[in-house]
Amino acid sequence: QVQLVESGGGLVQAGGSLRLSCAASGIIFSINAMAWYRQAQGKQRELVATISSLSNTNYADSVKGRFTISRDNAKNTVYLQMNSLKPEDTAVYYCNTMIGRAQRPYWGQGTQVTVSS
Repeated sequence: QVQLVESGGGLVQAGGSLRLSCAASGIIFSINAMAWYRQAQGKQRELVATISSLSNTNYADSVKGRFTISRDNAKNTVYLQMNSLKPEDTAVYYCNTMIGRAQRPYWGQGTQVTVSS
């Protein structure tokens, strides 16, 4: 079955950096677009960044210039490098992909990122 497992979250001071990883299994990783979402407490889940199978990327305006999404098809892993972190980046970060003609979404369990001021 499809599994997405995130890691790399933690507590960091404002201005610091973290790198999130999402290891995928049960899918043909190289042909799937991947995405990172986040959900802050009391807020709706929002799209942070996407990367296509050809490694084309898109970012939310709030993270442009600070976050970088990348993928390693040999490791079935997608990354989110987060630099110049701000307290407003505090959230649970989720890995996502959509599979098949029906574009069924799959989610990881999430990893907490907390940025202190």
